[in-house]
Amino acid sequence: MPSTCKPSNLTSRRDALRLMGAATAGYALTIVRVTPLAATPADMRTAIEKITGGAKVSAGRVHLEIPPLVENGNTVPCAVTVDSPMTAADHVRAIHIVTEKNPQPNVISCRLGPRAGRATVSTRMRLSDTQTVVAIAEMSNGSFWSGSVNIIITLGACLEDLI
Repeated sequence: MPSTCKPSNLTSRRDALRLMGAATAGYALTIVRVTPLAATPADMRTAIEKITGGAKVSAGRVHLEIPPLVENGNTVPCAVTVDSPMTAADHVRAIHIVTEKNPQPNVISCRLGPRAGRATVSTRMRLSDTQTVVAIAEMSNGSFWSGSVNIIITLGACLEDLI
């Protein structure tokens, strides 16, 4: 027996499901927080201030090895070495890497101790655009040292937020 109480704009169950899906998607878009697609140099400075607690960061002792020209930003090799004897009295507590134009300025933080033997970390990271990458070493005496590299990216990564 056919139903005579059909709404005029819904001709099938499929149409009703489409309408409910569109309404749900519309609601989801209203509650999603919009975030910027990239950090700014000011965001990087804020991240560095959080890492250091506002302490002075001296240039030197940190060597950042990243190719200056990278064709594809999806997998950029990065190695950080800090000049330190790595003894109980003088060692690196942490190494932090921050960027100025990625969606998030913090890339990685590694905790170290004197038993690490060497103050060296290596990783691969994604870079969204041509930018400056900064490595900060936190020393056991409370001082902070840094090194930076300017990198040219021809094909950026981190584009999934644009879709």
